[in-house]
Amino acid sequence: MSPSEARAQASRSPAEFDLQGHRGARGLAPENTIPAFRTALELGVSTIEMDVVISGDSVVVVSHEPWMSAEKCRTPEGGRITAGQARHRMYEMTYEQISAYDCGSLTLENFPEQESTAAPKPRLRDVLQMAEAYVNEHDRAPIFYNIETKSRPEWDGTLHPDPEAFVERVLAVVEDEGVGPRTTIQSFDPRTLEVTHRHPAPVRTALLVGWEGSDGLEEDLGVLSFVPDIYSPNARLVDEDLVAAAHDRGVEVIPWTVNDAADMKRLIQLGVDGLITDYPDRGQSVLRP
Repeated sequence: MSPSEARAQASRSPAEFDLQGHRGARGLAPENTIPAFRTALELGVSTIEMDVVISGDSVVVVSHEPWMSAEKCRTPEGGRITAGQARHRMYEMTYEQISAYDCGSLTLENFPEQESTAAPKPRLRDVLQMAEAYVNEHDRAPIFYNIETKSRPEWDGTLHPDPEAFVERVLAVVEDEGVGPRTTIQSFDPRTLEVTHRHPAPVRTALLVGWEGSDGLEEDLGVLSFVPDIYSPNARLVDEDLVAAAHDRGVEVIPWTVNDAADMKRLIQLGVDGLITDYPDRGQSVLRP
Protein backbone atom coordinates (compact mmCIF):
# COMPACT_ATOMS: atom_id res chain seq x y z
CA MET A 1 0.00 0.00 0.00
CA SER A 2 1.38 3.41 -0.97
CA PRO A 3 1.61 6.27 1.57
CA SER A 4 -1.25 8.11 -0.14
CA GLU A 5 -3.47 4.99 -0.05
CA ALA A 6 -2.71 4.44 3.64
CA ARG A 7 -3.51 8.07 4.34
CA ALA A 8 -6.79 7.93 2.46
CA GLN A 9 -7.92 4.90 4.45
CA ALA A 10 -6.91 6.14 7.89
CA SER A 11 -7.23 9.92 7.94
CA ARG A 12 -10.19 11.52 9.61
CA SER A 13 -11.35 15.08 10.13
CA PRO A 14 -13.86 16.71 12.49
CA ALA A 15 -17.42 15.76 11.60
CA GLU A 16 -18.65 19.35 11.87
CA PHE A 17 -17.17 22.82 11.41
CA ASP A 18 -13.50 22.74 12.44
CA LEU A 19 -12.92 25.40 15.09
CA GLN A 20 -9.17 25.53 15.69
CA GLY A 21 -7.54 27.18 18.68
CA HIS A 22 -4.51 29.10 17.37
CA ARG A 23 -1.41 28.26 19.42
CA GLY A 24 -3.96 26.87 21.86
CA ALA A 25 -5.93 29.98 22.73
CA ARG A 26 -3.39 32.77 22.31
CA GLY A 27 -5.84 35.55 23.06
CA LEU A 28 -6.64 34.09 26.46
CA ALA A 29 -3.48 32.30 27.68
CA PRO A 30 0.25 32.30 26.81
CA GLU A 31 0.68 30.88 23.32
CA ASN A 32 1.86 27.33 22.73
CA THR A 33 1.82 26.44 26.43
CA ILE A 34 -0.07 23.78 28.33
CA PRO A 35 -2.38 26.43 29.90
CA ALA A 36 -3.29 27.70 26.42
CA PHE A 37 -4.07 24.24 25.11
CA ARG A 38 -6.09 23.37 28.18
CA THR A 39 -8.08 26.59 27.76
CA ALA A 40 -8.81 25.68 24.15
CA LEU A 41 -10.01 22.24 25.21
CA GLU A 42 -12.23 23.73 27.90
CA LEU A 43 -13.78 26.00 25.27
CA GLY A 44 -14.63 22.99 23.11
CA VAL A 45 -12.43 23.44 20.05
CA SER A 46 -12.34 20.56 17.61
CA THR A 47 -8.65 21.10 16.84
CA ILE A 48 -5.72 22.56 18.72
CA GLU A 49 -3.24 24.30 16.43
CA MET A 50 0.41 24.59 17.40
CA ASP A 51 3.91 25.25 16.08
CA VAL A 52 6.91 22.98 16.52
CA VAL A 53 10.69 23.31 16.40
CA ILE A 54 13.53 20.90 17.12
CA SER A 55 15.94 21.15 20.05
CA GLY A 56 19.64 20.38 19.96
CA ASP A 57 18.98 16.96 21.48
CA SER A 58 16.30 16.15 18.85
CA VAL A 59 13.25 16.83 21.02
CA VAL A 60 10.15 18.19 19.26
CA VAL A 61 9.32 21.39 21.14
CA VAL A 62 6.14 23.45 20.82
CA SER A 63 7.18 26.99 19.93
CA HIS A 64 6.44 29.60 17.27
CA GLU A 65 10.07 30.68 16.98
CA PRO A 66 13.15 28.42 16.95
CA TRP A 67 14.67 30.80 19.50
CA MET A 68 13.56 32.30 22.80
CA SER A 69 11.55 35.42 22.02
CA ALA A 70 12.51 38.49 24.06
CA GLU A 71 8.87 39.56 23.94
CA LYS A 72 7.49 36.29 25.31
CA CYS A 73 10.14 34.63 27.48
CA ARG A 74 12.23 35.20 30.57
CA THR A 75 15.63 33.65 31.15
CA PRO A 76 16.04 30.80 33.64
CA GLU A 77 17.20 33.43 36.12
CA GLY A 78 13.98 35.39 35.67
CA GLY A 79 15.49 38.25 33.68
CA ARG A 80 14.63 39.66 30.28
CA ILE A 81 16.34 38.49 27.09
CA THR A 82 18.47 41.43 25.95
CA ALA A 83 21.63 40.00 24.39
CA GLY A 84 20.10 39.06 21.03
CA GLN A 85 18.67 35.74 19.95
CA ALA A 86 21.87 33.94 18.88
CA ARG A 87 22.62 32.45 22.28
CA HIS A 88 18.98 31.45 22.79
CA ARG A 89 18.60 29.26 19.68
CA MET A 90 16.77 26.10 20.64
CA TYR A 91 18.56 24.01 18.03
CA GLU A 92 21.69 24.65 20.09
CA MET A 93 20.06 23.81 23.43
CA THR A 94 18.90 20.67 25.17
CA TYR A 95 15.26 20.41 26.13
CA GLU A 96 16.32 20.54 29.79
CA GLN A 97 17.82 23.96 29.10
CA ILE A 98 14.78 25.07 27.11
CA SER A 99 12.33 24.05 29.82
CA ALA A 100 14.07 26.32 32.34
CA TYR A 101 12.81 29.45 30.51
CA ASP A 102 9.47 30.99 31.53
CA CYS A 103 7.42 31.76 28.41
CA GLY A 104 4.12 32.62 30.03
CA SER A 105 4.56 35.35 32.63
CA LEU A 106 5.12 38.35 30.38
CA THR A 107 2.09 40.41 29.43
CA LEU A 108 1.62 41.00 25.69
CA GLU A 109 0.09 44.34 24.70
CA ASN A 110 -1.69 42.90 21.67
CA PHE A 111 -3.63 40.43 23.82
CA PRO A 112 -5.20 42.31 26.75
CA GLU A 113 -7.43 39.35 27.65
CA GLN A 114 -4.47 36.99 27.96
CA GLU A 115 -4.10 35.61 31.48
CA SER A 116 -0.36 35.40 32.04
CA THR A 117 1.01 32.49 34.02
CA ALA A 118 4.47 31.01 34.41
CA ALA A 119 4.89 28.22 31.84
CA PRO A 120 7.72 26.54 29.95
CA LYS A 121 7.72 25.58 26.30
CA PRO A 122 6.30 22.04 26.33
CA ARG A 123 7.38 19.06 24.30
CA LEU A 124 4.95 17.99 21.56
CA ARG A 125 4.59 14.74 23.45
CA ASP A 126 3.50 16.63 26.60
CA VAL A 127 0.75 18.44 24.70
CA LEU A 128 -0.60 15.31 23.04
CA GLN A 129 -0.65 13.37 26.31
CA MET A 130 -2.36 16.20 28.18
CA ALA A 131 -5.02 16.61 25.50
CA GLU A 132 -5.74 12.90 25.20
CA ALA A 133 -6.05 12.64 28.99
CA TYR A 134 -8.40 15.64 29.03
CA VAL A 135 -10.64 14.03 26.41
CA ASN A 136 -10.80 10.79 28.38
CA GLU A 137 -11.48 12.53 31.68
CA HIS A 138 -14.25 14.71 30.29
CA ASP A 139 -15.92 12.18 28.00
CA ARG A 140 -15.83 14.53 25.03
CA ALA A 141 -15.34 13.93 21.30
CA PRO A 142 -11.80 13.12 20.17
CA ILE A 143 -9.56 16.12 19.69
CA PHE A 144 -7.64 16.83 16.48
CA TYR A 145 -4.17 18.31 16.09
CA ASN A 146 -2.85 20.81 13.54
CA ILE A 147 0.95 20.95 13.81
CA GLU A 148 2.93 23.57 11.92
CA THR A 149 6.56 22.89 11.11
CA LYS A 150 8.45 26.16 11.59
CA SER A 151 11.03 25.71 8.85
CA ARG A 152 12.66 27.80 6.15
CA PRO A 153 15.38 26.88 3.64
CA GLU A 154 17.69 29.56 5.03
CA TRP A 155 17.34 28.07 8.53
CA ASP A 156 18.48 24.56 7.55
CA GLY A 157 21.34 23.37 9.71
CA THR A 158 21.37 26.42 11.98
CA LEU A 159 17.87 26.72 13.43
CA HIS A 160 16.52 23.28 12.55
CA PRO A 161 17.53 20.05 10.82
CA ASP A 162 16.85 19.33 7.15
CA PRO A 163 13.18 18.76 6.20
CA GLU A 164 13.48 14.95 6.19
CA ALA A 165 14.84 14.83 9.74
CA PHE A 166 12.44 17.54 10.95
CA VAL A 167 9.35 15.70 9.72
CA GLU A 168 10.61 12.29 10.82
CA ARG A 169 11.00 13.51 14.39
CA VAL A 170 7.56 15.11 14.45
CA LEU A 171 5.78 12.09 12.96
CA ALA A 172 7.65 9.71 15.27
CA VAL A 173 6.00 11.45 18.24
CA VAL A 174 2.61 11.58 16.54
CA GLU A 175 2.68 7.88 15.72
CA ASP A 176 4.08 6.89 19.11
CA GLU A 177 1.18 8.68 20.80
CA GLY A 178 -1.33 7.05 18.44
CA VAL A 179 -2.90 10.25 17.10
CA GLY A 180 -1.83 10.07 13.44
CA PRO A 181 -5.36 9.78 12.00
CA ARG A 182 -6.33 12.96 13.86
CA THR A 183 -3.27 14.98 12.92
CA THR A 184 -2.57 17.51 10.18
CA ILE A 185 0.93 18.70 9.32
CA GLN A 186 0.79 22.24 8.01
CA SER A 187 3.51 24.57 6.74
CA PHE A 188 4.42 27.55 4.61
CA ASP A 189 7.43 25.44 3.60
CA PRO A 190 6.38 23.02 0.83
CA ARG A 191 9.46 20.88 1.48
CA THR A 192 8.13 19.57 4.79
CA LEU A 193 4.75 18.87 3.20
CA GLU A 194 6.42 16.86 0.44
CA VAL A 195 8.23 14.77 3.06
CA THR A 196 4.99 14.29 4.99
CA HIS A 197 3.15 13.21 1.85
CA ARG A 198 5.74 10.53 1.14
CA HIS A 199 5.61 9.21 4.69
CA PRO A 200 3.27 6.27 5.46
CA ALA A 201 1.91 7.96 8.61
CA PRO A 202 -1.88 8.46 8.28
CA VAL A 203 -1.78 12.25 8.62
CA ARG A 204 -3.26 15.02 6.53
CA THR A 205 -1.44 17.99 4.99
CA ALA A 206 -2.29 21.69 4.93
CA LEU A 207 -0.61 24.33 2.77
CA LEU A 208 -0.32 27.65 4.59
CA VAL A 209 -0.43 30.78 2.43
CA GLY A 210 0.24 34.38 3.46
CA TRP A 211 -1.36 37.52 2.13
CA GLU A 212 1.72 38.71 0.27
CA GLY A 213 2.84 35.24 -0.84
CA SER A 214 -0.33 34.15 -2.64
CA ASP A 215 -0.56 33.99 -6.43
CA GLY A 216 -4.04 32.48 -6.44
CA LEU A 217 -5.28 29.02 -5.60
CA GLU A 218 -3.95 27.12 -8.61
CA GLU A 219 -0.53 28.76 -8.46
CA ASP A 220 -0.33 28.21 -4.71
CA LEU A 221 -1.22 24.53 -5.00
CA GLY A 222 1.28 24.25 -7.84
CA VAL A 223 4.22 24.49 -5.43
CA LEU A 224 3.39 20.93 -4.40
CA SER A 225 3.64 17.71 -6.41
CA PHE A 226 0.32 16.59 -4.91
CA VAL A 227 -2.99 18.14 -3.84
CA PRO A 228 -3.03 18.80 -0.09
CA ASP A 229 -6.03 18.02 2.06
CA ILE A 230 -6.35 21.61 3.25
CA TYR A 231 -5.65 25.05 1.82
CA SER A 232 -5.06 27.44 4.70
CA PRO A 233 -4.77 31.04 3.51
CA ASN A 234 -4.71 34.37 5.26
CA ALA A 235 -8.40 35.12 5.87
CA ARG A 236 -8.24 38.26 3.74
CA LEU A 237 -7.68 36.11 0.65
CA VAL A 238 -10.94 34.21 1.02
CA ASP A 239 -13.92 34.91 -1.17
CA GLU A 240 -16.75 32.82 -2.61
CA ASP A 241 -14.85 31.96 -5.79
CA LEU A 242 -11.79 30.71 -3.88
CA VAL A 243 -13.89 28.47 -1.64
CA ALA A 244 -15.76 27.04 -4.62
CA ALA A 245 -12.56 26.43 -6.58
CA ALA A 246 -10.89 24.67 -3.64
CA HIS A 247 -13.90 22.50 -3.02
CA ASP A 248 -13.98 21.59 -6.70
CA ARG A 249 -10.44 20.26 -6.21
CA GLY A 250 -11.53 18.30 -3.13
CA VAL A 251 -9.56 20.63 -0.86
CA GLU A 252 -10.85 22.04 2.42
CA VAL A 253 -10.45 25.74 3.19
CA ILE A 254 -9.42 26.70 6.72
CA PRO A 255 -8.25 30.34 6.93
CA TRP A 256 -6.13 32.02 9.60
CA THR A 257 -6.11 33.97 11.96
CA VAL A 258 -9.74 35.04 12.42
CA ASN A 259 -10.48 36.96 15.62
CA ASP A 260 -13.36 39.27 14.74
CA ALA A 261 -16.90 37.92 15.05
CA ALA A 262 -18.06 39.68 11.88
CA ASP A 263 -15.18 38.13 9.93
CA MET A 264 -16.03 34.72 11.33
CA LYS A 265 -19.65 35.07 10.21
CA ARG A 266 -18.60 36.20 6.73
CA LEU A 267 -16.26 33.25 6.27
CA ILE A 268 -18.79 30.74 7.55
CA GLN A 269 -21.35 32.12 5.10
CA LEU A 270 -18.82 31.70 2.30
CA GLY A 271 -18.63 27.99 3.15
CA VAL A 272 -15.18 27.58 4.70
CA ASP A 273 -14.62 24.26 6.44
CA GLY A 274 -13.17 25.74 9.59
CA LEU A 275 -11.15 28.64 10.90
CA ILE A 276 -8.13 29.25 13.09
CA THR A 277 -8.60 31.79 15.89
CA ASP A 278 -6.81 33.21 18.92
CA TYR A 279 -10.20 33.43 20.62
CA PRO A 280 -12.07 30.11 20.57
CA ASP A 281 -14.67 31.64 22.90
CA ARG A 282 -15.63 34.13 20.20
CA GLY A 283 -15.75 31.34 17.66
CA GLN A 284 -18.10 29.33 19.85
CA SER A 285 -20.35 32.39 20.30
CA VAL A 286 -20.66 32.73 16.52
CA LEU A 287 -21.21 29.03 15.91
CA ARG A 288 -23.60 28.52 18.81
CA PRO A 289 -25.26 31.89 19.53
